Amino acid sequence: MRKLTIDLNAVAENLTAMRKIVNNASVKTMGVVKANAYGHGMVQVARKLEAEGIDYLGVADLAEAEELRSAGITSRILAWIHDPADDFVSAVKHEIDLAVSSRDQLLRIEKAAIAVGKSAQIHIKVDTGLGRNGVTIDELDDLLKATKAAVASGSVATVGIFSHLSSTGAKEDLVQIERFELALKQAKDLGLTFELRHLTASDGTLSYPQAHYDMVRLGCALYGLSPFSDNRAKEFGLKPVMCAEGTVVQTKRVAAGEGVSYGYLYSTARETTLALIPIGYAEGIPRNATGKAEVCINDKRYPILSRIAMDQFVVDVGDASVSPGDRVVIFGDCGPTADDLATAAETINYEIVTRIGGRFVREFIGAVEA
Repeated sequence: MRKLTIDLNAVAENLTAMRKIVNNASVKTMGVVKANAYGHGMVQVARKLEAEGIDYLGVADLAEAEELRSAGITSRILAWIHDPADDFVSAVKHEIDLAVSSRDQLLRIEKAAIAVGKSAQIHIKVDTGLGRNGVTIDELDDLLKATKAAVASGSVATVGIFSHLSSTGAKEDLVQIERFELALKQAKDLGLTFELRHLTASDGTLSYPQAHYDMVRLGCALYGLSPFSDNRAKEFGLKPVMCAEGTVVQTKRVAAGEGVSYGYLYSTARETTLALIPIGYAEGIPRNATGKAEVCINDKRYPILSRIAMDQFVVDVGDASVSPGDRVVIFGDCGPTADDLATAAETINYEIVTRIGGRFVREFIGAVEA
């Protein structure tokens, strides 16, 4: 009744397309698979990327990184958000690279490295203006000096230094790039060296070739989604990876003037056929897309005019030949796209695919065996 088809071959094609855009063999690529690979299936996507020769995988936290290692993923992994209670011993043992945003984090990572008896691989995270995690410019000098001492002791190895753009606009992004350059100089002046300098995610990679440095981080682009509000994925040769679909489970003829679903936001204008689809906000279909979203049944698009409920929604299909068992595309290979649903819900495509779940069952095309 509810299926997400994930085309992993499209992930590989999108990686190839972005590598062509970067057009520099010396620039490494990180595939960001956090948040269950933006809802697409973290382990399966990671295996595909690993088979395609990805240089790095990016995750938000240690639990995600450990899940990948448990699944047999051997690629280099960077985790960048840490709980104050995190114990880094397992991360060091499993050779997970760790972002460092404060001196406290560095000290805890050093302690874990000493306990394990091997150097921790770290990336200094600099807040150049996004205002999220990362060391501030004012505190950077103190952290860099502490890092230099830790390197000298052998407890850590400085693999990378990175930041993240705010994507506010070109003016603001260019200021951040300039601040990142100053941070790089500050580190160099202290004698610290890094294998990898990285700044841009999908949007910055497409917008600022001067800021590709040693590695680019690709998230939404890998999943065939445009990072821009005007949804230009096709312009970059990107192919959507996810198709969300369901099945009509009931149809019924009703008279004119019948209210449909909670609140009677919609009432039939004439005798018509209603089709019931067992997908709702429990599966991540935004309730506030009611009256604006469309679905595709038998190659024809229909608006969802009545209230989207927890488990179901109803569409008025008029006199069309629609029967129980017919395929319903929420977004994907016919009709609406994830961008269309995002627009209907007044959000972004990232949120649509990441929140899709509930009782949907994922089926993978082009999966790589463990």
